[in-house]
This record gives sequence, structure tokens and C-alpha cells, in this order.
Amino acid sequence: MTARETTKGHGLGLMKTLILGLAGLFYAYAVWNAVAYLVSVAQYGLNAYGWFVLLFSVLFPILVFAAAYALGRRRQAVEFALVLLAGLTLVAVFWMNVVALSTLNFSSLTG
Repeated sequence: MTARETTKGHGLGLMKTLILGLAGLFYAYAVWNAVAYLVSVAQYGLNAYGWFVLLFSVLFPILVFAAAYALGRRRQAVEFALVLLAGLTLVAVFWMNVVALSTLNFSSLTG
């Protein structure tokens, strides 16, 4: 056995750490944007469905980021970046659906 085979738990590496940090900033922006939208809409009053949709829009980027990290951490740097980018695309599509739902059906979200 070589020394490389016996060592366990190699770190992410510099390139993958930079990719993760940059992608993490975009995911954090999605969370921040969802929190800001929740705060701005909550002042009008929300029913249970509105709270569920807007709170889930805050949690969704966090869940997708964790899933993308878990799926891509053992892959090459380019594949890791593509998995994180695909997750970010999913978050963007979900966010557009939330905004469309809340602007078209604002009366159904408020109490």
C-alpha cells in the first residue's frame, strides 16, 4: 500500500474550496433575498399557506446547497462546480415561482 492509499479524509483542495465559497455566496444571497421578501410581505399579514411558502423559500436554498455539496464533494472540481450551478439554477427557478405566486395571488397569501 502506498501512503496515498492509507490516508483518509483528504480535504477538499484549494480549487474546490474556492468554488464552494463562491457558490456559497450566491446561495447565501438567495437566502438573504428570501428573508427580506418574507419580512416585507409579512407586514401585510399572512395566512398559514403564505407563511409556509415564504418560510420554505428561505429554507430551500439551504437544503439545495447541502444536497449539492453532498452530491459533488467527491467529484472533480469542474463536476463539483456544475453540481453547485445546477442547484443554484433550481433555487432560481423556485424563487421565480414563489415571486410569481405571491404577486399573482397576493390576496390568497394574506389573511
